Amino acid sequence: MIPATRLLALDADVIAPDGCEVRLLALTSRGSMAHFTLGPGQVARAVAHRTVEELWFFVAGRGRMWRREGETEEVAEVAPGVSLSIPLGTHFQLRNDGAEPLAAVAVTMPPWPGEDEAFLVAGKWRASVGD
Repeated sequence: MIPATRLLALDADVIAPDGCEVRLLALTSRGSMAHFTLGPGQVARAVAHRTVEELWFFVAGRGRMWRREGETEEVAEVAPGVSLSIPLGTHFQLRNDGAEPLAAVAVTMPPWPGEDEAFLVAGKWRASVGD
């Protein structure tokens, strides 16, 4: 397999199940990477994953990420330089509290398998994006 090289697209490749814009980045057989953006003042839908776990690194904006795993939950302040993990089955929801887009690069392991991977869950906040 030839190593992947991909430039960040100006327009979103897809809209994630939570409502974030997704720009696809590099991919290997064991992981995939994408750039996620949530607009100013927006709240994503709460979701969980069936088979993947993720690592997120925030590169722009300010907001909060709610995560719940079993009986444990937390709200993390997110801003450029913050990284966090989303273990398999964790319920999570992102909100943008700032005036600029909130953006993160995420690595998914194994690679994102398709549109049925994420499922909606009850979240911390009322979503303002998504169907």
